[in-house]
Amino acid sequence: MSILIDENTTFIIQGITGREAVNMTRECLDYGSKVVGGVTPGRGGRDVYGVAVYDTVREITSKERVDGSVLTVPPAFVRDAAFEALENGIRLLVIVTERVPPRAEVAQIVEFADIKGARIIGPNCLGIISPGKSKMGGIGGPAANTNQAYRPGHIGVMSRSGGMATEISNSLTAAGFGQSTTVSIGGDAIIGSTYAELMPFFEADPETHAIVIYSEPGGPMEAQLAEWVKANNSRLPIIAFMAGRFMDAMPGMRFGHAGTIVEGKQDTASEKIRRLNDAGISVAEEIAQIPELVKQRLS
Repeated sequence: MSILIDENTTFIIQGITGREAVNMTRECLDYGSKVVGGVTPGRGGRDVYGVAVYDTVREITSKERVDGSVLTVPPAFVRDAAFEALENGIRLLVIVTERVPPRAEVAQIVEFADIKGARIIGPNCLGIISPGKSKMGGIGGPAANTNQAYRPGHIGVMSRSGGMATEISNSLTAAGFGQSTTVSIGGDAIIGSTYAELMPFFEADPETHAIVIYSEPGGPMEAQLAEWVKANNSRLPIIAFMAGRFMDAMPGMRFGHAGTIVEGKQDTASEKIRRLNDAGISVAEEIAQIPELVKQRLS
């Protein structure tokens, strides 16, 4: 099994005629994903690698079952595109666009998604992959690279970094551990789905036997995850890798993603590691150590 997407998931791509979106469409199709349409206002009637382009989302949802949408539109149009998808019954949105205003727009999108009972991944993410079944977004890159890095299996992966989602999954694959689902959750200060918010999905999936997360200083997500694990007595062993430990000596410095800014002791790498350990979460010193920790925890 997997979470969020599987081999039957159908989705559209909003902003499909953009340069990066065209490449992503080809990569998703080559991987076997079911892309049932694309939307670029004013360019209806065209096609991208055989995927029909429409002017509106409703033109597709009126005749196709659409489970999700990948949003690749410019930052100024993300809110309108997300609202259009949600208003037309789409319940899974992967927002890959960067630099979306967090409080003015992302917060509104997340609130509207909650009202609609929908799930948002991102913004500023590479998407989701359930290996051997489907992927939404650019995660993994071309199909040949994706097939090398990702294999079906029993380890769930969540990462604030899209590149590190693939790096961790590749290290697991090389060690013989496939993945149930890997989610690039996004690196912005406000995102649609945090570690703790995705944990119930993995917890309910009998084919997920352990979780690996990639994390960075800044923000409350690790503390929220630790509290969720303790409050729900999680059955899943969790292994974390914490980047940016050097930032503890450099308060106020931003490292990596937009959400990675340390505003107080609670945001430091050392404090996050303490909280993770207190919740029974193992923290790897380096990426190469992750497969061995997974093996230890599973046994």
